[in-house]
Amino acid sequence: MGHIFSATGRGDSWRRLKEETYDVLIVGGGITGAGIALDAQTRGMKTALIDMQDFAAGTSSRSTKLVHGGLRYLKQFEVKMVAEVGKERAVVYENGPHVTTPEWMLLPIYQGGTFGRWSTSVGLRVYDWLAGVRRGERRKMLGKEETAAKEPLLRRQGMQGGGYYVEYRTDDARLTIEVLKKAAAAGVDALNYVRADKLVYDGDGRAAGVEAADLIGGSGCTIRARQVVNATGPWVDALRELDGSRHGKTLRLTKGVHLVFDGGRFPLRQAVYFDTPDGRMVFAIPRDGKTYVGTTDTDYAGDTAHPRISAADRDYLLRACNDMFPELKLERGDVESGWAGLRPLIYEEGKSPSEVSRRDEIFVSHSGLVTIAGGKLTGYRKMAETVTDRLAAALRAAGCGPYRPCGTRTMPLSGGDVGGSGGYAAFVREATAAGERAGLPRQEAERIAARYGSNAGAVFERVGRWQTAGDGGRHGLSAGDYAALLYAIEEEMAVKPVDYMIRRTGALLFDIDWVRRHRDGVVALMAECLGYGSEELAAYEEELDRELAAVRCE
Repeated sequence: MGHIFSATGRGDSWRRLKEETYDVLIVGGGITGAGIALDAQTRGMKTALIDMQDFAAGTSSRSTKLVHGGLRYLKQFEVKMVAEVGKERAVVYENGPHVTTPEWMLLPIYQGGTFGRWSTSVGLRVYDWLAGVRRGERRKMLGKEETAAKEPLLRRQGMQGGGYYVEYRTDDARLTIEVLKKAAAAGVDALNYVRADKLVYDGDGRAAGVEAADLIGGSGCTIRARQVVNATGPWVDALRELDGSRHGKTLRLTKGVHLVFDGGRFPLRQAVYFDTPDGRMVFAIPRDGKTYVGTTDTDYAGDTAHPRISAADRDYLLRACNDMFPELKLERGDVESGWAGLRPLIYEEGKSPSEVSRRDEIFVSHSGLVTIAGGKLTGYRKMAETVTDRLAAALRAAGCGPYRPCGTRTMPLSGGDVGGSGGYAAFVREATAAGERAGLPRQEAERIAARYGSNAGAVFERVGRWQTAGDGGRHGLSAGDYAALLYAIEEEMAVKPVDYMIRRTGALLFDIDWVRRHRDGVVALMAECLGYGSEELAAYEEELDRELAAVRCE
């Protein structure tokens, strides 16, 4: 039986968390926790998930937004990881083509650069083989003139040619939300803004749940479960500390920063993966009229919940861009927005941040607490399968089950019932026409069809409420924006304005002018729908303004 995934239904979700005993409780609502929740529930395990922030508020909304195989990890001989996550790219794409898009990537080759012409050719060929790349997306080697024609902004001096290959661009936060919506539809109880304060144990010293606090409602409860999973990303060591099991391998947090420029100021035609003067590699990617660039890779020891862009981070990326795209002469004032995220890597002695492996590892403590650490966005489904296999074995040993085998490899995500990647374009055309019939301008209907996939109809249904009540005009929102916001509140558990602006739409990162224009209307409508008190309203407005300042690198 599916459960409602709605901010207006938080009370019912909280009541179930208090009353039920689960087979699996997952602490952490990023992509890894979401993947485990979906896998466990659909195998037949009664599953709950909590996160002390919004879903995907940590690493899972702050990545380079690529479902990619990690070409550079071949240089570190991470062959198994490249093979595994490379194959997973196609799985993620087929299950959610509305949140994943093939993106041809240009790797320019320069004299003295990280990749030479021969090593690039061999590396991309091996990459194609390991990742099982489909024929139409296999690598091509380009000459100097072909490379320059693909992206005229590139520095010509020292250019020798380029490699051309396919990566997959994604909306990392929406990918996480779609996995969680699918999990909730399968019966998972998932609730954001619920903090695990303390682990609880049974008479044998086994982890049997957590004492939790509802940071929205203000109450507390004990959530009971036969298996507890620590999927908290940058916070995994903190939960291991509560368990008394933080020993052996530990986390190393590194920070990655991305900057966003208007496409008029940085008119990039083609996604590029390029060398920096200090030998690192950086992506520059066009997206919806913007260009974003990243990432940095530096050790981090600050506020885990709110990593920020420093002047040094910003200037490093500006220098890298001006070195590779010298005609632009980008300056600080050209940065429209940006974001900083943390990578929870497994500590390795004597290695620089960029050299530390991105492999995932599973730790099982003396109490049975299962911790998943490290890993990459691309491999989330396979990581979830591995963890859930362990959970199923432990539960069967305790007399529970039986459980079905993993079925997520061919399971469309929420919004993904569009006929796979091959049927997606036709679906968008048909859904756009349906949106026009609902009264939306074509461009707005197409944007909703592309973003929400097979859930677009649920958004279009809410257009009628705007037309009937006239509320949208009162809040200054278009019919499409009004409907999308209602959908986010009622079916995507958006509790606060920042949830909607950052993780349900990405507007704070990629359309900051829209945020400034519609800030007050969004806040007012959410306050009405969710019954904010005056103190809540003030706190949420302050939080939104803080995030506005942060993305502007102010």
